[in-house]
Amino acid sequence: MSPAAVIKNVVLIGAGGNLGSMILSALLASKEFKVTVLTRPTSTATFPADLSVIRASYTEDELVKAFHGQDAVVSAVGAMGFADQKVFIDAAIKAGVKRFLPAEYSSNTLSEAVRELVPVFEAKKVILDYLKQNEKTGLTWTGLAVGPLLDWGLANGFFGFDIANKTAEIWDGGNVPFSATNRADFGRAVASTLKHPAETANQFLYVATVTTTQKDILKAFEAASGQKWTVRDVKTDDQIATGRKMVSEGDFNGMLTLVRASAWGTYLGIRTNYPVDEKLANAVLEIPNGSLDDTVKAVLSSA
Repeated sequence: MSPAAVIKNVVLIGAGGNLGSMILSALLASKEFKVTVLTRPTSTATFPADLSVIRASYTEDELVKAFHGQDAVVSAVGAMGFADQKVFIDAAIKAGVKRFLPAEYSSNTLSEAVRELVPVFEAKKVILDYLKQNEKTGLTWTGLAVGPLLDWGLANGFFGFDIANKTAEIWDGGNVPFSATNRADFGRAVASTLKHPAETANQFLYVATVTTTQKDILKAFEAASGQKWTVRDVKTDDQIATGRKMVSEGDFNGMLTLVRASAWGTYLGIRTNYPVDEKLANAVLEIPNGSLDDTVKAVLSSA
């Protein structure tokens, strides 16, 4: 891909999901892209009437047709679709697509410890390796690690904070620093990656609104609410054991527990403090440093 290449036409796969809808909103808000949504014929997802939507089976022939004339393919498929991305890549190469963004947007896939904790993430690493193997074809790629979604996870209890009951589940004292990204910044990071094709080509990039700890989040909630919260202390080892047992019994909620462990657990090698363990790409992607206090206040206000 030439450094002078411009990305204008973008096709988004998985736009009906939680992450995909955030990406779609950001791409449309940027006003710089002609966006097309690709979805299966059986999908019941609905989109704005003026948005270009292609319904196609995920076969290479149909995907090549769908990708024809597109500059970039952005994948936002869920965990069950991670492995399907190989056919997306093959079709993108045949269609002459310039850039492919795989379904990353969470934990540090390049950490072996993260993949050990969350085995489904191993499929993400397979896709990254496949993209690297195909760089010689001219297809470039960008992986984005944004950590857990901060405002989303604070609002729905993912981080262990129950706003209604003013309770908090704190892991091992809550002192592990981890990076997290607000939904708006996540969407902007995807759009900005496409706006800066030369600077982001063939790289795995790290983005964060803030780097914080569970203890700091608790302090922010108590300060903003004016109340002392009730804390339940848990241990990473116990949470991992519980999560693995749930997964083995077919309970997918156990996977969410393991994802939490891969973000702020006391588990050696997870590399979730992006400014220290890796290198933030906020400056390249024009994502400003955010405020934990502002995020917490906004979440409380919405609640």
